[in-house]
Amino acid sequence: MTQVDGEKTKDNFRVLGQSIPRVDAVERVQGRAAFAADVHKLGALYGKVLRSPHAHARILKIDVSRARVLSGVKAVITGKDIPALGEKGAVAGELPIDLDDLREIVMAQGKATWQGHPVAAVAATSSHIADEALDLIEVEYEVLPVVDDVRAAMEPDAPIIHEKVRTQGFGDEEDRPTNVSMHMISERGDVEVGFTEADVVIEREFTTTMVHQGYLEPHACTAEVDAGGHVTVWTTTQGAFGIKAQICFLLGLSHSQVTVVPTEIGGGFGGKNSVYPQPLAIILARMTGRPVSFAQSRLETFVGTGPAPGSSIRTKIGVTRDGRITAIESDIAMESGAYPGSSVGIAAMTGYSYYAIPNLRIDAFEVVTNRPHVAAYRAPGAPQGLLPVETIMDEVAAEVGIDPVELRLRNVNPEGGPMSNDQPLPRIGLQALLEEVRGHPAWTSPVPEGRGRGLAVGFWGGAAGVSSAQLTVNPDSTFEVVTGSVDLTGVKTMFAQVVAEEFGVDVSDVHVSTGDTDSIGYTDGSWGSRTTYATGTAVLRAVGDAMGQLKDRAAQALQVDPDEIDYADRTFFVKDNSEQSIPLGSLARANARQMPGPIVGKGTVTGMAAAPSTSVHVVEVAVDHETGKVGVERYTAFQDPGMALNPMAVEGQIQGGASQGLGWALWEGYHYDGGVLRNATLLDYRMPTALDVPMVDVELVGTPAPDGPYGARGVGEACLVPGLALFSNAIAGATGVRLREFPLTSEKILFALQKENLA
Repeated sequence: MTQVDGEKTKDNFRVLGQSIPRVDAVERVQGRAAFAADVHKLGALYGKVLRSPHAHARILKIDVSRARVLSGVKAVITGKDIPALGEKGAVAGELPIDLDDLREIVMAQGKATWQGHPVAAVAATSSHIADEALDLIEVEYEVLPVVDDVRAAMEPDAPIIHEKVRTQGFGDEEDRPTNVSMHMISERGDVEVGFTEADVVIEREFTTTMVHQGYLEPHACTAEVDAGGHVTVWTTTQGAFGIKAQICFLLGLSHSQVTVVPTEIGGGFGGKNSVYPQPLAIILARMTGRPVSFAQSRLETFVGTGPAPGSSIRTKIGVTRDGRITAIESDIAMESGAYPGSSVGIAAMTGYSYYAIPNLRIDAFEVVTNRPHVAAYRAPGAPQGLLPVETIMDEVAAEVGIDPVELRLRNVNPEGGPMSNDQPLPRIGLQALLEEVRGHPAWTSPVPEGRGRGLAVGFWGGAAGVSSAQLTVNPDSTFEVVTGSVDLTGVKTMFAQVVAEEFGVDVSDVHVSTGDTDSIGYTDGSWGSRTTYATGTAVLRAVGDAMGQLKDRAAQALQVDPDEIDYADRTFFVKDNSEQSIPLGSLARANARQMPGPIVGKGTVTGMAAAPSTSVHVVEVAVDHETGKVGVERYTAFQDPGMALNPMAVEGQIQGGASQGLGWALWEGYHYDGGVLRNATLLDYRMPTALDVPMVDVELVGTPAPDGPYGARGVGEACLVPGLALFSNAIAGATGVRLREFPLTSEKILFALQKENLA
């Protein structure tokens, strides 16, 4: 392989940059991949949860006596069986949560705070007996007033959900119970002065509702406790170490007492970072001395786990006649569900960081409501936070007579410019993307009659976190890679490509696996577009470690200094005399039998700078004026991946994100009625199907990330973020009507058209 100062260049990659099928595709297609519900331990019991039918109710009495004596029932637990916490504090993942609150989410402690809140659980010899046992549990409730609207929950006279909640944040907040759990302020300059300098000022209000992540596999786990008290949990999760930490905190266990084994995962998108049945399974397994398995139904997944939060956002933007933003003011209210902890901080950062805004004020409120505690969903908070900015920018463009792409180009925040939190913006590729869009037929071609064309920017701040990887050189010169990252998106293939590239071997010579919490170092979850960026870097560092060990051994064999050794074509050689060489195979065969022993490379990553990712999506829609139905006619997604290490996988990620954004914009949303979820099945919760999703054309424009492996950035988030604003803008182009209450269903569009026609 050609070398440039010992380093490969972009133009001479062998494997990276190639579209390679997933290395685990065959086992998935053949049904041999083992998911959490496929774990069957000898003698395992079936766990089931009894859930509150009320959104807000005090639990006066629970009688489990009839359930306990039912034949086949081995244990029944309630909130009192969840041990009191040994320590206080919070656990962090994509969304932070207080440990006391997490304990109450796992099992109600005297009060149910949302419909679906667990109040009891059983373990039985069959699922049918477990269901029968749940029917025998008698619960007496005192039903309380329900608060399930984010703005209503903020009113001074709103029913209080938690007496312990106080507003955290800036200013002198009153020491009284409230539903507003956090108030954040981001401020720069003087917005009032900025609005006086503007020629056009537009103010709008937007609402979104809770949305499910849409993963195919419901939550499931199996817990086993051995004779020595060691706990092993097999579970579907995006991060085994996060689940382990939560289990240890909640149950008072040391980390050496718990092993979490991440199984294959059938999707997560942020919804599988928190414990739900896992602590219950462990407690029941301890009581019975037998393994206990939980597998949630689809209904339980809807009512019992965390969706993306709903929001209410009021935003005002001022712009000069020549298209310069002078001021933005925004009031963001985001619900966290039944307990504090949400993505409101991300919402307050996302839409207000990639444009240069001299005068800015954001008031962001996190609000508790009688709904499930929220979880992350692919760019948590970003679609809601960006929605008002990208929608109003289109209105501004029309008002001042500037092309929407040009308007955005004139306001791109330069590298080092202040984000909404006043931190300097890292290098991003937004300007290059917009310039590509400006000359692309997806934007420049005439809009067909009867259609509307919309555009929106997507931005994700990026995550890095901690990652670990281990690389073992096998005696036959093949390689074993173990990482702590769960593979949701095909990253095992990318990791194999990295190793194959660096060692000049075939991808088939590299086997990649996800380790359990005993077999690999601490690794944050697979979220935030961090897996390729951070764990990919850890793999590259493990390769470097192993390569250094091999060079040391080659140098010893060739009797030269290690600095004189180079590597190419599966051969180690002396830089100034390639005749002096030793094959990789020879060193690999010797490494297990001779001193100093096996070659195991290790790589860890912590403290990497975030690498934001950007996108610009363009869509054409046709709206049936008699039904309000939206047809997606053309979709083009422009995105900056830094470098596409596997273009096919990158394009698949972008197409998937675009599809989810489409569903969120047009159909998806939890429908609550008095705190009761009315569409808790996939029959009633409308998600896009193959008939709804068009071919999504992908255009990649790379701006390398300074710290990423080969300049790569994460791509999984920025592709979802534009969806809400994108379809709002396109529908407005097709109909002349702007809707701001999401989802933009056919009914809403039809009623708006009828109202417009009557006006």
